[in-house]
Amino acid sequence: MHKRFLISASLAAFLAVALGAFAAHGLRSRLDEHMMEVFQTGVRYHFFHAIGLSLIALLAKQYPDSATLGWAGWLMLVGILVFSGSLYLLALTGLTWLGMITPLGGLSFLVSWLILAVFAYREAN
Repeated sequence: MHKRFLISASLAAFLAVALGAFAAHGLRSRLDEHMMEVFQTGVRYHFFHAIGLSLIALLAKQYPDSATLGWAGWLMLVGILVFSGSLYLLALTGLTWLGMITPLGGLSFLVSWLILAVFAYREAN
């Protein structure tokens, strides 16, 4: 489990940096200020949660049988895909209905962090 999460975290961080650079250099002239901020919000949360997923991967190596960490990791990955992904698509396409999906990704982030707190309380020494 830890290897899968570490690979996912590394690829997520790579993609966050690449998308941030793409926005800064390739989208400045194509997006208005509001949509640029929407895209950058996606990048920011994407990167922070890639780091969070890295933390989960490192913990999962120490606690390989923890289902709690598995849930936290998968929910964090889903959060990256849904929250940041919907913001990227919203900014690039202007399809405002995508904004209705974004909170589901945010909820996934919140639950993931709460599960990580439960893990720390119950299992971490």
